Amino acid sequence: MNTFFVLTGGPSVGKTSLLEALHQYGFKTIPEDARRIIKNQVQINGDALPWQNKQKYADLMLEAALENYSEQKKLDIKSPVFFDRGHLDSICYMKMEHLKIDENSLKIVRENPYENVFILPPWKEIYTTDSERKQSWEEVLYTHEMMKQTYIEFGYSPIEVPKMSVKDRLDFVLKFLKK
Repeated sequence: MNTFFVLTGGPSVGKTSLLEALHQYGFKTIPEDARRIIKNQVQINGDALPWQNKQKYADLMLEAALENYSEQKKLDIKSPVFFDRGHLDSICYMKMEHLKIDENSLKIVRENPYENVFILPPWKEIYTTDSERKQSWEEVLYTHEMMKQTYIEFGYSPIEVPKMSVKDRLDFVLKFLKK
């Protein structure tokens, strides 16, 4: 099995903060592609945006996630690598938005598994919106449930990271890795 781990959950639940803490601790980390894709599409006046062409946006997200996975796999890294969202997050988004998911993509996703998945629960006290993160609180709750269901559907048992400080969340993940 590989040493690839996913941090997932709804928007604004602390994934990126935990990823940064893991990076500072010395782990290889792969940032989320959503903001990069959105900024790029806005810059080039493209329409692959979640509020314009959801299918194009989802396809770009899945492509980027699979490329990130493939690049890390080629490096044959023996220590843990943490991804801020994984390719199944893109599949989940497609399901949530009732978009087309081609069979080849599902096959590739199944052939490229993660070691495990850490899911961060909705946390109203830290939830914020901005120009790229526009989901309502209800959408955050729905996204969390759908992410959890999607990973379970693909054979994972997501590990819920408790609502606590970034340092305590880091310690929680480190403790899991030592098992």
